[in-house]
Amino acid sequence: MAESLSADVVVIGAGIAGSLAALKMVKAGASVLMLESGPEIKRDQAVEYFRNSPFKGDFTEPYPPEPWAPQPRFIPVDNEYLIQKGPDPYRAQYLRGIGGTTWHWAGQAFRLMPSDMRLHSLYGVGRDWPISYQQLEPWYCEAEYQMGVSGDADLSSPRSRPYPLPGIPLPYGFERLKQRLAPLGYEVGIGPQARNSQPYDGRPACCGNNNCMPICPIDAQYHGGISARKALDAGVRVVANAVVYRIESDPQGRIQAVHYLDRNRESHRVTGRCFVLTANGLESPKILLLSTSSHHPQGIANRSGMVGRNLMDHPGSSVEFYADEPIWFGRGPMRPGSINNLREGAFRRTRSAVRIDFANTSPVRYLTERLVRQGFYGKALNEKLRWQAERFVLLKSLLEMLPEPDNRVTLSQTKKDAWGIPKLEVYYRFPQYVHRGYDQAAADFKRIVAQMGGRDAAFSPRGVYDNNQHITGTMIMGNDPENSVVNAACRAHDHPNLFIAGTGIMPSCATVNSTLTGTALALMMADNVLKTLRGAG
Repeated sequence: MAESLSADVVVIGAGIAGSLAALKMVKAGASVLMLESGPEIKRDQAVEYFRNSPFKGDFTEPYPPEPWAPQPRFIPVDNEYLIQKGPDPYRAQYLRGIGGTTWHWAGQAFRLMPSDMRLHSLYGVGRDWPISYQQLEPWYCEAEYQMGVSGDADLSSPRSRPYPLPGIPLPYGFERLKQRLAPLGYEVGIGPQARNSQPYDGRPACCGNNNCMPICPIDAQYHGGISARKALDAGVRVVANAVVYRIESDPQGRIQAVHYLDRNRESHRVTGRCFVLTANGLESPKILLLSTSSHHPQGIANRSGMVGRNLMDHPGSSVEFYADEPIWFGRGPMRPGSINNLREGAFRRTRSAVRIDFANTSPVRYLTERLVRQGFYGKALNEKLRWQAERFVLLKSLLEMLPEPDNRVTLSQTKKDAWGIPKLEVYYRFPQYVHRGYDQAAADFKRIVAQMGGRDAAFSPRGVYDNNQHITGTMIMGNDPENSVVNAACRAHDHPNLFIAGTGIMPSCATVNSTLTGTALALMMADNVLKTLRGAG
């Protein structure tokens, strides 16, 4: 075994949540060591990978995995890193590398609404959070100012501070949709984005490259690589290619060390005073489940049996059509605005809330490939493509899952990766709550298509949903140690010096991207770790 490493705080996972928590703690005077299973990711290299890739629709393509840190991939074929056990598929795509999956996110930085955190009290479904929106709100602000979020309205999420940056103006086509849909009661608004509307924090303003997913070529869009670099510059020691495979606890439940394998399969033991787990909502429970012992036969932090359970994401449905006027989607960032006034109401007792995104991705490649398959070429292709490209509209709904223990990930008993780590099996089912949300979204889609004079509308089927890579719930937060993993301070119920944060501890997922909330939780957690180090927590 190699020499031991040690720090006041050991952070597992160098994504946006772990990196910003590490940055905060090292600035407060703690020594911090951050472990990441994957390699360093370099923006210039990722841009070249993207330019040269034949799979432009695969957002993991610019970030090739290493043998010791495989990651899910489904294009052109499923690599079976996530073993689908059904009955419905869960095709989450995420990155293992310094900076994490926000290298290829859309930059949407929504807050939850206060009601999203009180679903059971208000509507008799799901779970309540052990903290209120008002308690989390200061850390929402802190996360927004770290990330440079641009926005212009609170979207039913009360604010104590303004956005750090003004909202990015909606593209022409969005303004036309806003004008034409307003009589139906649909409110098309600027979405909060972790994307500079003007120079901020040494990074330039967005210049509208329209490939935010999978890579912003100029770093106008915030990502975890930026926070990891800041943490490193501030004094955090970052160890890449460190695959954590065991968390070590004493009989009383105090965490003593974590063990990782390096790229040469050599094992290292890392000790500390406090330990922080901020890998994503699938990799974090995997580490906890791997860490069995005579003291913890179900794994670390798993006395409740809830580790890996209550998996949630945002199933998505869609419609595409051609409007009766030029819309010209594909100008500016990929997700600049959406319909946000369908997210709240008494209907949540029986069906999912709905948020409707306008997918501003340039449709030219998609339409060209389809027309070529249909036999168009030459002048006919150009004429047909121009007409379609200027009128093409793609709407996507994000539907709300509820925490259900049977939706879960577990360790495979038969299949391992190249480093001998068990793969994950995923058990997933879309409930009627989601299907009824689809029905409402489909009704809204039909009204919008009619209002826009739409032609050739194509609706995604009921029960066949996109995955939005918003992994939540697998280490759920709550007051009761019998049915949750961490408490209101993000501390594991079973271990006084183990803290877990990020999207995996969220008790609800609502209908918005989970990154900002996961980051706010990590910053709140960092303050609680610092109190513990000072003996006050």
